[in-house]
Amino acid sequence: MSALQPLPFGSAAILGAGLMGRLLAVELTRAGCRVDLYEAGSPEAEGAAARVAAAMLAPLAESAVAPVSVVRMGQHALSRWPELLAPLAQPVFFQREGTLVLWHRQDAAEATRLAGVLARTGAQVPELAPMQALDTPAAIATLEPSLGTRFARGLYLPGEGQLDNRALLASLRTTLEADARVTLHWQSPRAPTDFSPGTAGQPDWVIDCRGLGAKPQWTTLRGVRGEVIRVHAPEVTLQRPTRLVHPRYPLYIAPKPDHLFVIGATEIESDDMSPASVRSTLELLSAAYAVHSGFAEARIVEIATQCRPTLPDNLPAIRQPQPRVLQINGLYRHGFMIAPALLDAAMELLVHGRSTLAQGFGMDGPDA
Repeated sequence: MSALQPLPFGSAAILGAGLMGRLLAVELTRAGCRVDLYEAGSPEAEGAAARVAAAMLAPLAESAVAPVSVVRMGQHALSRWPELLAPLAQPVFFQREGTLVLWHRQDAAEATRLAGVLARTGAQVPELAPMQALDTPAAIATLEPSLGTRFARGLYLPGEGQLDNRALLASLRTTLEADARVTLHWQSPRAPTDFSPGTAGQPDWVIDCRGLGAKPQWTTLRGVRGEVIRVHAPEVTLQRPTRLVHPRYPLYIAPKPDHLFVIGATEIESDDMSPASVRSTLELLSAAYAVHSGFAEARIVEIATQCRPTLPDNLPAIRQPQPRVLQINGLYRHGFMIAPALLDAAMELLVHGRSTLAQGFGMDGPDA
């Protein structure tokens, strides 16, 4: 849904200026809508799960832990992200160099199981680029020269991508600040009950994108904690996100510009927002060092924790609890990978009152 369609309304209030809130605000203003964006925190989005994410766009890789509906949303996003990034005020790092999956010899059985899962996903979603087996160190070295001497076998998932999450959040903010049709309300928490949409002096629509902040209105939401380490490693060069197969924690290393790397793996059923544990930190850094010895001299830039908003089935949902109120939530660990699909489905709902995209992505139940 790259072509903007005329809106049947003129104003909207968006609650929450995380990833979904900012994307929707930009898309609505591009369609001619006046937008008031309300955020409980500051412009830096320090409370948003999107700020801590690695922002990988890896539908086939994520099928190891995600259903086919999420994979299809991720495939949709790969072509949509360039269209969404193009009109922004500042450039945002984006690449589609694929995903490299590696494993140590003792984890070969787990790698075989994973390859079977990915093959079944490929059969169900044939539009995905098929995975490629890397059966020799030389084949790995062709993609990542620094890793060919450390691993004997791997998998390559072509076409998958990533972007710079913090640069994107900043560029969305700058774009909104420059638009006269947008009024930004920082440090201004709001709930849907604060509005009477469609009445005199009120917005035509209220769109709730507050993540866990919407728990009072969406009581089945829960937090799933993630822990991420950002390091600056001048001695490490990787061209694409690399995932390490492990029976307990599937580590990922996402290279960003200027030798900045985002390292993560942990997923804990908890609303706990306290700092990362010593155990998690040691496991993440030790696993990264096992992938590339250059991480030994890396400098730790940040150790961050955040809780991702998650619904009972671990799937995203769009629902309309009352006329002129839309709620979007449950992006879980897949935020950047599925946000364009949710954005386009929401825009269809706002324009037409229904969404064929939502049905195609399996969001055609009572919440869609």
